Amino acid sequence: MAKATVLVVDDEEGILETLSGILEDEGYEVITASTGEQALSYVREIHPEIILLDVWMPGMDGIETLKAIKAIRREPSVIMISGHANIDLAVQATKLGAYDFLEKPLSLERLLILIKRALERQQLERENIALRSRGWEIIGESPRMKTLKEEISMAAKSQGRVIIFGESGTGKELVARTLHESSDRKDKPFIEVNCAAIPHELIESELFGHEKGSFTGAFERKKGKFELADGGTLFLDEVGDMALHTQAKVLRVIETQEFQRVGGSKKIKVDVRTIAATNKNLQEEIKKGSFREDLYFRLNVIPLNVPPLRDRKDDIPLLVEHFLRLFAQQYGQKPKKVSTATFRALMNYDWPGNVRELKNTIERLVIMNTSDIVDVREIPTLSVAETDYMNYRTLREAREQFEKYFITKRLQENNWNISKTAEELEIERSNLHRKIKALGIVIP
Repeated sequence: MAKATVLVVDDEEGILETLSGILEDEGYEVITASTGEQALSYVREIHPEIILLDVWMPGMDGIETLKAIKAIRREPSVIMISGHANIDLAVQATKLGAYDFLEKPLSLERLLILIKRALERQQLERENIALRSRGWEIIGESPRMKTLKEEISMAAKSQGRVIIFGESGTGKELVARTLHESSDRKDKPFIEVNCAAIPHELIESELFGHEKGSFTGAFERKKGKFELADGGTLFLDEVGDMALHTQAKVLRVIETQEFQRVGGSKKIKVDVRTIAATNKNLQEEIKKGSFREDLYFRLNVIPLNVPPLRDRKDDIPLLVEHFLRLFAQQYGQKPKKVSTATFRALMNYDWPGNVRELKNTIERLVIMNTSDIVDVREIPTLSVAETDYMNYRTLREAREQFEKYFITKRLQENNWNISKTAEELEIERSNLHRKIKALGIVIP
């Protein structure tokens, strides 16, 4: 991984030398500037991730330099430094986009912690942008989705804990991220824990962190997800798969907002909003003894239900158009279109994998299909799907679709042997050939 670049801006040569040496020892690339004008040149050319900026400098002072930096690039985290700080100055700097404000003489430990947190925040912001660029936004205008959006909007304004119910592939993580980004915590971290993906023996270390030497392999102190999410949101995905003994500890942290790292004795206080999600029926899990009832009630302050795609089929055209544009942009192609018959097939299919399955299907079509128009026969899972023939306007359309489905099924059963299929259907082989061509049936 490339080293993060820190720009130190101060008119005192001694401070530049001291901070450069310390930060280089910590593994950062360091550049220095003694004036605001020089700092702006580096911001344009080198794009530092972190900027340590003195307030009082001759010529262009720190506040003016901060304004100019943010006009050039919004991304760098600017930590203001002053030997004559006051509350008004700190407030002004924060409003202009400063990440934090430190007084001289500097606490080097606090400075290093601030730099690390600023870099972690930048990484989370990049991840959120990447997720949005991959189509992570709520698409849907069906009654069920309109209700869900309204519930998300109301829940986001509160600090109440939320639990999201829904089948796999419905978009529970998307709902959690939307809640976070619509809340007053949006500028703080969104930290995700997949409770089903982490081994039970490691999940407490993941959640609460650990001290150096607390167990075999603990070579250094590690912050847990609760600590990383301080001020922001912790998303407990697949919470129904969490071990019972871990559930008890999570319950206590949710109640007290305090915990200890594994192997530690110091209590750590945090301010974290918890959002959980599951594809399980937690009340059934409680009856089986695999989920704590008291944790269920703590998490279930605001329940949200994400409908399966089969229950909001009116949204399929919107989703298809969205994914076609998304993947066309991602793969540098002209957006494709789908035929009317394809839209019917997409609407008639029940999508057991929900939106995730639809998204994967559209991505495959964009990558593998050379035509500008996608036809239903190019989607194997749909071309042989059961069809609701009452959706067709004319008898001819319904009859053609039935013939295509019926003939395709018989061909598949006979391993695509045309002669054998014609014999079973009691029609001439030449006649079957004509129908295959007319109906657009593709023989592998």
